[in-house]
Amino acid sequence: MRWNNIVRQTHRWTSITFVVTVIVAFVAAAQADPVEWLFYLPLPPLALLLFTGLYLFALPYAVRRRRTAS
Repeated sequence: MRWNNIVRQTHRWTSITFVVTVIVAFVAAAQADPVEWLFYLPLPPLALLLFTGLYLFALPYAVRRRRTAS
């Protein structure tokens, strides 16, 4: 499996993880006394989504630049 495919799969699975953690945080917020650290759970997947998303965003431009340079 190539590097680009690994990043794409990571981005897809991380997005699912992010959505689940956000749903858990909203359900926890509806409770009478929510645990405060639970609201920080979506941040690690969000950071990973940021980096993989930026990589996937820049990928077509890098490939195009590589093709015109050679």
